[in-house]
Amino acid sequence: MEKEKLSFHDIFYIFLFGCIFGWIVEGIWTLIKKKMLINHSALVIGPFNLIYGIGASLLTIVLYKSIKKRNFEIFTLSFITGSIIEYIASFIMEHTLGFVAWNYSKKPFNINGRICLPYSLFWGLLGIIWIKLIYPKLKMLIDKFNKKNSVKFIKIAIIFLIFDILLTLGAIDRGKDYEKNIPPTNKYEEILDKYFGVDYLNNMFNNRWNRK
Repeated sequence: MEKEKLSFHDIFYIFLFGCIFGWIVEGIWTLIKKKMLINHSALVIGPFNLIYGIGASLLTIVLYKSIKKRNFEIFTLSFITGSIIEYIASFIMEHTLGFVAWNYSKKPFNINGRICLPYSLFWGLLGIIWIKLIYPKLKMLIDKFNKKNSVKFIKIAIIFLIFDILLTLGAIDRGKDYEKNIPPTNKYEEILDKYFGVDYLNNMFNNRWNRK
C-alpha cells in the first residue's frame, strides 16, 4: 500500500465519507455529553460536516505513504495537520461568516480559542485510527466501485454540494437580515426563513450562531 497513488476519485469518496462519519460521531458525542441532538452539518441539506471531510482527505494525503511507520510518527503528523486544519477553518469561518462553530477559549493550552491541546491530541489519535484501521478498508471498498457509474455519481454529487453550499450561504446571509428585523423581500427568502431560519442555523452550528 506504500506505493499506491491516490486519485481524485479516491479523495472525493474519502471526503464524502469523512463528512458523514464526522457528522455521526459528533452527533453521538453531543447526545452523550449534553443529552441533546445537535445537527453538526456545515450545510443546510444533508449530513455533511465539511471539516471532517477536509480533515479525512488531508490526513489521507499526508499519511497514506506512512502507513507502515511507527504510531508516534503518525500521531505527530496527524497532530500537526489536524491543528492546522482546525485553525484555518476557524479563521476563515470567523472572517467570512462572522461567527465560529467552536471556541476553545476556556480549554487548556488554546491558541486564540481556535485550537487547543486536548483536541489536537484527539486529531493525533484519530490519525492513527484512520490510517491504520479505517482507510485501508475504505480504499478496498472504493477500488471495487464501478468506475463508469462512479464518475457519474461524483459529477452529480459535486453539483449537489455546490448547490448546498450556495443555499447555506444564502441562509446565513438571510439569517443575519432576519435578526436585524429585515422582512423577506421575495419567495426565496420566505423559504429560507421557513426551512433554514436562525433556529435551524443555531442548532446546525453547535449553538454558536452569530457568536464570536
